[in-house]
Amino acid sequence: MATARESIRNWAGNVTFGAARVHRPDSVDELRRVVADSRRIRALGSRHSFSAVADTTDDLVLLDGLPPAVEVDAGARTATVAAGMTYAQVVTELQSAGFALANMASLPHISVAGSVATGTHGSGATQRSLAAAVVGIESIGPDGELATVRRDTDADRFPGSVVALGALGVVTKLTLSIEPAYTMTQAVRECVPLDEVAAGLDDMFAAAYSVSLFTDWCGDAHVYLKSRTDQPGSGWDLGRPAEIPVHPVPGMPTDYCTAQLGAVGWWHERLPHFRAEFVPGAGKELQSEYFVAREQAPAAFAALREIGDVVAPVIHVAEVRAVRGDDLWLSPAYGRDTVTFHFTWLDAAAEVAPVMKLVEQALVPLGARPHWGKLTAMAPADLSGLYERGADFAGLMRAVDPGRKFTNAFVDGLFPGQ
Repeated sequence: MATARESIRNWAGNVTFGAARVHRPDSVDELRRVVADSRRIRALGSRHSFSAVADTTDDLVLLDGLPPAVEVDAGARTATVAAGMTYAQVVTELQSAGFALANMASLPHISVAGSVATGTHGSGATQRSLAAAVVGIESIGPDGELATVRRDTDADRFPGSVVALGALGVVTKLTLSIEPAYTMTQAVRECVPLDEVAAGLDDMFAAAYSVSLFTDWCGDAHVYLKSRTDQPGSGWDLGRPAEIPVHPVPGMPTDYCTAQLGAVGWWHERLPHFRAEFVPGAGKELQSEYFVAREQAPAAFAALREIGDVVAPVIHVAEVRAVRGDDLWLSPAYGRDTVTFHFTWLDAAAEVAPVMKLVEQALVPLGARPHWGKLTAMAPADLSGLYERGADFAGLMRAVDPGRKFTNAFVDGLFPGQ
C-alpha cells in the first residue's frame, strides 16, 4: 500500500522524511514488487537515526509490516531474523530457544536491519558492533530479485555488504551468530573521577563484560558494570558503589532501567540500559557520536575535559564505551579497537550546533569517525575519506546497483555517481 506525501518523522522529530510515496508491504513478494516498480527507494526501520541516512524524495518503504520470524539453527549457532524486527522482539524468541546474542545496544527497541546498516554497537572491550554478528544477508536488488550474500562463501564482497547504509538493496533477512543463553549482573559505581579513569582506561574497560561511563565532561562520572556470571569482573573499584538504582541521566526516574544492584538476570535483561517492555516516546534530544581508535582515547578524554564547561550546559549526558574492531568496510570500528564518545544533546539545535562543532574540532584530528545514524557537522566528502575501503564500497555499489536505485542525497554526497 502506498500513501502519497504521508508525513513521517524520525523518533527525535528532527527529520521529516520527504518521500513522495510511503509503502508498508505485508509480505516479501509485495516488497519485491514495490522495489521493482520504484525509480529510487529507501528502507526505514524503527526511525531511531538522527541523520538523514534513510531519507528520500522518492519511495520510502517501512519494513515493520513484514511477518516477524526468527529461525534458530542450533547446530550452526545462528538465527535468521526478519529485517524489520526490533531487538526486543528477537531476544524473546532467542531466549525461549535457549540462545543469546553476544551484545546489544542500550535501547532494545531499535530495528535489527537499521542497526546493522549504520554500524550501531553496544559496549565491551572484547565485543564487536552489532553488525559484526551478521553472517548472512538476504536482500532485494534493483529488479526486485532476491539475493543472498554470506561470510563463508562471499569473502570478496561480504565485508562491504553489512554496514551498507541501505545503498545495496532492501534487506529482508539477516542471519546472526548466537551462543547459549547466559546470565548477568549489573552494578553502578558513582562519583568516579574522570582524571583517574583517563589514566587507567584499560582497567575500567576490563572491569566487566560490558562497561559504560556516563558524564557531563565537567564533573565526575558514574560507570555501569555489566558482568556475565560465568565471567566475573576484575574488582575495579574507583568511586563508590551505588546503593539505589541510577538512571544514565542523573535525576531521572529509574522505573524503565534494567535491574541493577547486582541482581542476576538473563543477558537481554541486563545488556541494554532500558527494559524492552518500556515503549519510549518521542525523544526530546539530539545525538552525535564519535569512534576513536583505542590508543587515542586518553587524548580524546583530555580534549573533552578542556571544553567540558562548554559541553555540559547543552547535554543531557555523554557516554563512553569500548568496541572491538571489525573488518566491515563502512563500520566506524573498521580495522581498529575503538572507544566511542556519545553525546545526548538537549533538543535545542541552534545552541547545540556550535558546541558539536567544537567537539568535532577536538576529536576529528584524533581520527574520529562519526556514527552514520547520528548528527555531524562534517562534510560528506570528509566523512567518506575516513574509510580506507570507501572506494571499494563505491565499486560494490556500481556492481550491485548500477542505476543507483537505492541511493539518496545522503549516500550521493558520500559516494557521488560516476
